[in-house]
Amino acid sequence: MRDIFNEIFENQPLDPTEAARRNTRLNLRKRFYKNVSVGEPSQSGYPVLLDGRPIRTPARRPLTAPTPALADALAAEWDAQKDVVDPARMPLIRLANVVIDAVTDRRQAVADEIAKYLGSDLLFYRAGTPAGLTARQAAAWDPVLAWAREELGAHFVQIEGVMYAAQPEHAVSAARGGIPQDVWRLGAVSSITSLTGSALLALAVAQDALSSDAAWEATHVDEDWQMAQWGRDELALQRRAHRRTEFDAAVTVLRLTRDAAEV
Repeated sequence: MRDIFNEIFENQPLDPTEAARRNTRLNLRKRFYKNVSVGEPSQSGYPVLLDGRPIRTPARRPLTAPTPALADALAAEWDAQKDVVDPARMPLIRLANVVIDAVTDRRQAVADEIAKYLGSDLLFYRAGTPAGLTARQAAAWDPVLAWAREELGAHFVQIEGVMYAAQPEHAVSAARGGIPQDVWRLGAVSSITSLTGSALLALAVAQDALSSDAAWEATHVDEDWQMAQWGRDELALQRRAHRRTEFDAAVTVLRLTRDAAEV
């Protein structure tokens, strides 16, 4: 069974657009199970079962979820695979594998990586001109910086241009206090941070201070402005759509672990 999961999740190109660009053939495995279910909870969580048998991650750890709702969502992704098992259509499972295999044993390192983004966040770097772009940046980003000041006590400094400038240590330290400790939510925030280039957007989504749609739009203010001036970039939009599936998977984890994190 381990070879099956390695074949599905480790050796396949996950971005169909990139695979096509490289002329990479997708060798998808036929569906090898009939029924998908969620088993009785154990100490490690709610297990996802294929034909009554527990699933293991590529690192041979049980695929379990901390809440029944998340376990149901994971099971639904497995069940949605019809003729073949396509990892590109299983973003939630892929994120679960990362959380269980990589984040669980590296919580401090993952939190440190998120904190690095807090020192050079997308939202800090502003255009000086044109006025239309600066207005769009302000409208999308200023409310998040205000939230960080008011709710996290993090007073960050805006910078004109793209040259790096250090943020106050007290601001980074204060915002770091908002990084979740729960391993699943930590993994989801890490994913959103890397996809958006903004730890502040990720934290705002995690704390229900910003909707997922607003965060995604804020991520692409500059890119959308450029396309408004010069025309649509279809390849960029295809890649954005692929990243959005990863983003939505992380948001789903945040939504379906909210109650467990509050216990």
